[in-house]
Amino acid sequence: MSDLGYDPWSAAFVADPYPVFAELRAERPVFFHEPTGQWVISRYEDVDALLRDRRLGRSYLHVGGHEEFGQEPEAEFLKPFWDLIRAGMLDVEPPTHTRLRRLVSKAFTARMVEGLRPTIRRLAAELAGALADEGGGDLLADVAEPLPVNVIAEMLGVPVEDRPLLRPWSADICGMYELNPPEEVQRTAVRAAVEFSDYLRELARSRRSEPRDDLISALAQVVDEGDRLTEDELIGTCVLLLNAGHEATVNATGNGWWTLFRNPGELERLRSDELLVPTAVEELLRYDTPAPMFERWVLEDITVAGVDIPRGAEVALQFASANRDPEVFADPDRLDLGRDPNPHITFGLGIHYCLGAPLARIELAESLAALLRLAPGLRLVSEPEWKPGFVLRGLQALHVQC
Repeated sequence: MSDLGYDPWSAAFVADPYPVFAELRAERPVFFHEPTGQWVISRYEDVDALLRDRRLGRSYLHVGGHEEFGQEPEAEFLKPFWDLIRAGMLDVEPPTHTRLRRLVSKAFTARMVEGLRPTIRRLAAELAGALADEGGGDLLADVAEPLPVNVIAEMLGVPVEDRPLLRPWSADICGMYELNPPEEVQRTAVRAAVEFSDYLRELARSRRSEPRDDLISALAQVVDEGDRLTEDELIGTCVLLLNAGHEATVNATGNGWWTLFRNPGELERLRSDELLVPTAVEELLRYDTPAPMFERWVLEDITVAGVDIPRGAEVALQFASANRDPEVFADPDRLDLGRDPNPHITFGLGIHYCLGAPLARIELAESLAALLRLAPGLRLVSEPEWKPGFVLRGLQALHVQC
């Protein structure tokens, strides 16, 4: 049977997967994709249910080994990478995930995140103002990238002179999350993981002995019923906060502005009413989500839309498709910056719901508001090109004039 054009390695598909998703939802909402070895699931109802279903997990290692799940043993050279990633909460399951999330949540609080808003507003204004003063530039490199990396660095307590190190490490590590990354990408991710771990280990030790008003110090001091984060867990958590919070936010900003430029009526609506910014952020996240697909392992046999999927299989949950499902969103291919309600699943659902969602929303809103205010004539110079990856989907650059 045809896969109806689903090809996450195709430049054309990455640039506009939505016509393919519409066909999949209508004709093949659940199917096995031989090239990736994944079951592709595209309807909102199914994606929503599976994100909450504890018969699936981000990992299977808590219930079985690689051979039992039909996977090759991980290459020895990848051990430093996986040691780092599995010390955080993203790729682990309960009870480890429950414990880590509880401990991290005691330091990464809603009050702490909201307390960052003045800093985020100031940084966004500085970056948007500089872009306007220059008469334009690359909105991604000049605004979208420096804002979240500086916010997270400020939050963690990374010294200003070390912050240029963070973006390359983050990008190199996130290369491992693409589908079937080549060995060169894998080795680059390992190198970045080792360098980043070594850097954070030294910083964490200094903060443990001499705490400051930053998240690394707070994580180092967190204790709950006699339990605390180990040094490896603290480092894994900091790397996760940077990678998850940075890569997706950069792509969300670029994708959002590219969407606005292609919908000039809605852009003018937003320019004339800045009170729309909060709902505009939600709609832009729905309309062209920066993380269009998340993978889960099937830990027990399941049936989805009448299709049996066995234990040991991997499913590819298509967030971007679910966010355009007409069963949930009226006229889903139309951008409506005032859309309400807007139950998009860009930040996930269930126990792995994005811990950094409140921070991302503040960053996106403050960045959008600053550009609307300080660069009111912002316009596109040339049509952008997409980066080749699909799992983290974003633009190469976005050249604009003010």
